[in-house]
This record gives sequence, C-alpha cells and structure tokens, in this order.
Amino acid sequence: MSYELTGKLLEKFDPIQRTETFKVREFVVEKTEDINGRTITNYIKFQCVQDKTNIVDRVNNGDEIKVHFNIKGTKWEKDGRTSYFSNLDAWRIEQMLQPRKEALPDEDHLEPLDTFTSSSQDTIDDLPF
Repeated sequence: MSYELTGKLLEKFDPIQRTETFKVREFVVEKTEDINGRTITNYIKFQCVQDKTNIVDRVNNGDEIKVHFNIKGTKWEKDGRTSYFSNLDAWRIEQMLQPRKEALPDEDHLEPLDTFTSSSQDTIDDLPF
C-alpha cells in the first residue's frame, strides 16, 4: 500500500553507502496544517534506498513537493531485547507547481495575444496553411 504527503522540502542529505550493496538517502519535509484554528507543523523524515536515492536531486530546499512512499516496519532482536523500527520509504517525488508571485503588468497595457503587427506592408504570407 502506498501513501502520499504534500509539504515543503526542508532539507536533503547526502547518500550514505551503509554496506557494499545497500545505499540510503534521507530528506525532511515540513508539513503545516491548520487544525481547529491552531497551526501545527510537523517535520517528516523520509528515506530513499538503492536506485531511488537520486529522486530528490530534481527538487530544491523550499520547493513544494508531493512524496509517494511506503511504510516499512522492521523487527530487530539483540541481546534478548526486541526493537521495532518504522521507515517511510519514498519512491517518487513530484514538484508541485506554485502560482507566479511576481506582479503582472496592468492589463490595459498588454497587447492581445491574437493581434499581430507587421513592420512592412509588403510582407508576403508564405506559410503553407
């Protein structure tokens, strides 16, 4: 079963080669929600493993992203004690498009997109359609 989460990429770390055959890379997403009038911010750490460690290269800190991930659980026993670990394994990242923030010129000063002007009266239209 896969899950997804949208938030702001806060930090990404360098890949780590744990063993000869296992590579991992972690990154953190900031998720802010308004719950009953209170703003709650969570910091969620994901990991990418093996050939997926490069999926975070395409996005930058501060980008709004959607992370597709699986939840993995591990049981580990040592010296008679049992521990449990959960990992959020990211397998796809999408960069969310944000509306442009720069001011647009006043509409009265814009030329309509379907208006074309020519610098010469002698221009011949040689387009085949």
